[in-house]
Amino acid sequence: MKKDNIAGISYPKLFFFLLLTLTLITLPGCWNRRELDTLAIVAGAAIDKIPGEEKIRITAQVINPSAMQSPQTGEMSAGAKEYVNFSETGTTVFEVARKITTFSSRKLYWPHNQVLILSEDICKHGISHWIDFFIRDHETRLRVKVLVSEGEARSILEKEAALEKLPAREIGEIVDGLASTSIAPQTTLRDFLCRMLEDSGAPVAPLISLKEKEGKKETQISGTAVFKRTRLVGTLDPFESRGFLFITGKVQSGIILIKCPGSEDLSSLEIINAGSETVPLIKDGKLSVTVKITEEGNLGCQMCGSDLTKPQTWQLLEEKQNKAILAEAMSSVKKAQELRADIFGFGEAFHRKYPLKWNGLKENWDEHFANLEVNIEVESHLRRSGQISLPPHHESRYYKENHL
Repeated sequence: MKKDNIAGISYPKLFFFLLLTLTLITLPGCWNRRELDTLAIVAGAAIDKIPGEEKIRITAQVINPSAMQSPQTGEMSAGAKEYVNFSETGTTVFEVARKITTFSSRKLYWPHNQVLILSEDICKHGISHWIDFFIRDHETRLRVKVLVSEGEARSILEKEAALEKLPAREIGEIVDGLASTSIAPQTTLRDFLCRMLEDSGAPVAPLISLKEKEGKKETQISGTAVFKRTRLVGTLDPFESRGFLFITGKVQSGIILIKCPGSEDLSSLEIINAGSETVPLIKDGKLSVTVKITEEGNLGCQMCGSDLTKPQTWQLLEEKQNKAILAEAMSSVKKAQELRADIFGFGEAFHRKYPLKWNGLKENWDEHFANLEVNIEVESHLRRSGQISLPPHHESRYYKENHL
């Protein structure tokens, strides 16, 4: 007779007992624990090139725990700053990160880093060596926001924040806010890496700078930095940047300024929704691309006193909106072709549609892209005029108030 137990214990129960024992042995434990009071939590990092040397300077913005509110007392240390900027020089990023521990009581901890700012100077020489650590290390995250600074990157982190406690956090919020203006792309390290590894790759990143306003310096996004692989080759201004985002289908919102029909006064049109489709074509050995841009918007503000909601005037507004979007898109194409940098991913579109022919194109794609025929079609519509149709300064109202 076949036994189905051992010493009165059934096989299923025995198996469950052994599995539970194995789990208790392998899963629990704190062998690799790191106490919070031994970590310097990095909120932002900046990399600059040392002039005339093969060295870099890394600035790490670290949260100062002594300035944080105590959960027991609810108080903060008097006069304590919410962050500390540690700077050190060296030949590799990893080396510099470890050198900082020679004068910091805590070791840099990277998982909460929000922004990585690269100076324009270091980007012109190529950044592959300097981003390797942030891709390779197990503590860093690919979701960190990448920016390029006009001038010294360290100065961006040293600028006092206006509304946030940490400058790095404020910069991160500014990048998130680009969705409402679409004057520059929102680029993470993952985005940058993916574009860099494409056959026709030309990564982009928002350009950040310190601008003088009324005697004070303010942090501001000023356009888009354009790379070929890992080397900075040029920039796009905000006008060209939004044209690039229209073509790539990444415009989320923004304001288009146009003149009122029959007037020199301006109207503001709010972008509500936008998209694009790229259609590559090879015909008789000639390469071309057609980009179809669609957009929907609302009348947000008008400075003229005309009735813009009349059907014929409304149609004129839409035509002006079409022309404005087309001008932005074409300006970005012209600039990108001058830089010979395929920031739109046209090469990947050809790769997907013509995989066999792509092998003969990719070696000289920069040349093909510079001479590529790009046709842009725009179809935009205005949907609403807001809560009012006529402006408070409508011409007929002005006439009644002053002549009756």
